Amino acid sequence: MVSTSSAFVPSPSFNTLSKCSTSLNGLLADSDEDLDKALGRRMDYLPGKADTEFARRFGGMAGKKIRTVGEAFAEFTEILGSPINALYKNTMTDIVGTTHLIVVNARFVQDGIWSLGLLSSLDLLLKNYPEQDFKEEIIEAFAKSVGLDLETMRAEAKVIADWAQGKTKDDITAALKGEGGSPIAEIANAAKADDFWMYSRYFGVGLLKIMEITGVEMEMETCYPVMEEWVGTAMGKPYFTACSDSDTYFKVKGKLDMMETLMKEVEIREKKRLAQRLEEKAEAALRRADKESKLQAEVDADNEKQKELAN
Repeated sequence: MVSTSSAFVPSPSFNTLSKCSTSLNGLLADSDEDLDKALGRRMDYLPGKADTEFARRFGGMAGKKIRTVGEAFAEFTEILGSPINALYKNTMTDIVGTTHLIVVNARFVQDGIWSLGLLSSLDLLLKNYPEQDFKEEIIEAFAKSVGLDLETMRAEAKVIADWAQGKTKDDITAALKGEGGSPIAEIANAAKADDFWMYSRYFGVGLLKIMEITGVEMEMETCYPVMEEWVGTAMGKPYFTACSDSDTYFKVKGKLDMMETLMKEVEIREKKRLAQRLEEKAEAALRRADKESKLQAEVDADNEKQKELAN
């Protein structure tokens, strides 16, 4: 088989081998030169001083000390001052850590849609917190621990929510294209003009909240194409992460709704048991009262008899 196949392959000549050897030596020489240049660049590299647009814009932040997620959560616990309900500890650990990592990113820019999404996420996650009076303290401690101003976020979110009232999906699409002078159009135009604009999950949740305000059917299958249209087509940004966050939002919301239903069922059962126990106590009290009344009647009758005998 080897001899047969070799019959169809011409044997290389001496000149061909010589040319290949010369070319190979040239490539190796070029590779060595390129390697030396690359090593030289690596040895001369300074953080934040690269010859790129990104380095020119964000290079000033090189070497800046950034708190760890653990430090952010430790501050949250210290500010709160009281233990959080055990069922919500993992949830708050996750949201503090996630938000901290978003906020310390050099590319992060806070806007009204993002603030609306973050506050909506907190409302959703803490909606059924057992002690509603303590809920506001948790939100305030969270905001301080990640370096955010709660009042500013609420003001920004209100501007977006108020403007979206009475608008349609197409109105929001036009605004996200940068048309008009709405607060959403301002955010969209700023994002379009920024090559390093950073998407984060709360921006996606903010868009979902806007969908809810404008009357879009809040189902996973319905919101996915709307998110694709708003982020991908209207804003001209990658939309896959936003659509994925939309699906995650509805999955989490479904689990929380299920938990809420179970909690209500447990509450109803506990109320029934409490009512039953109170009814049993009331019946027992009536029986005791009836028995005491009969005993008293017997005592009174005996006293009457004794009085008659004495007379």
